[in-house]
Amino acid sequence: MRFLPTDEQSDFARTLRSLLGSAQVPAVVRAWADGEHGPGHGLRSRLAATGLFALAAPEAYEGAGLLPPELSLGFVELGRAGMPGPVVESAAVSVLLSELGDEALAKRFLPGLVAGEAWATLTLPGGCGGSPYALDADAAAHCFAVSAADELRLAVPGELLPSTDPARRLSRPSAAGGELLAAGPAVARAAAVAGRWARLLTAAQCLGVGEALLARTVGYVKQRTQFGAPIGSFQAVKHRLADTLLALEFARPLLWAAALSTAPGDVAAAKLRCGEAAYRAAMTALRLHGAVGYTEELDLSLWLRKARPLRDAWGTPSACRAEVLRSVTPG
Repeated sequence: MRFLPTDEQSDFARTLRSLLGSAQVPAVVRAWADGEHGPGHGLRSRLAATGLFALAAPEAYEGAGLLPPELSLGFVELGRAGMPGPVVESAAVSVLLSELGDEALAKRFLPGLVAGEAWATLTLPGGCGGSPYALDADAAAHCFAVSAADELRLAVPGELLPSTDPARRLSRPSAAGGELLAAGPAVARAAAVAGRWARLLTAAQCLGVGEALLARTVGYVKQRTQFGAPIGSFQAVKHRLADTLLALEFARPLLWAAALSTAPGDVAAAKLRCGEAAYRAAMTALRLHGAVGYTEELDLSLWLRKARPLRDAWGTPSACRAEVLRSVTPG
């Protein structure tokens, strides 16, 4: 079994990497953290032109079909670049509307999401891997909320709350009085699928964040000298970097397996390993950069601040472990 991306998939990832590499994403992230959404919206439109958002919508609504492997490859690149905004949530909303089977709702929202004309954010009940907090609801055109009573509504964004990552702007929206879009068992089924996709794509982001942190740390230890030699030549530093690389490399095949199967246990395993690998990469980067790693001026901080929130978003490590155990426990 050749468990690798195809040439076409690799070309797509390289296209995204090139686009994001020329987009000055750190400046976009800093503007987003300050509440200036214009640069982020502009970058969203450029990403939509590559067909990235079409990978989470059926062809009937101007999408390319539900293609989790290709979408996961794209979200690794988004994580590597540090892309801000509710990218995971917008994709999850596309999946939710696709799975719901309501043609009127799909026609109302999906074309705009596919074309990159709008963001959407989403909250799901805890049983679907979600939380009551919406990401970037102030920048989203649509704030969807699924309640424990299996109701899908357009919620009203709440007051912004403090976050570890200033570019992840959280709020607790209120669905009370919001427009009721759908209700019943179909909503519950669609929410469960959307929650799995959100967990998968967050895992992909984690992998990209971890790879970016490792690459920046390797570059730094080659330049920083101590006792007349680059610190990267010290055995202890090499061991720490090697451990970080191994964690990322062992997480990668779990992500691809989860993208192929989208089974709950596989997705949880991928999220667990990718999240922990990204967090390990953050701790390694912080220790090897020393005091300079704490400074806001250094772009490294933009990825450092993402590692832990992404590790816990759409399924904490303990929740993912519980899901993996359920998937392998008989009965």
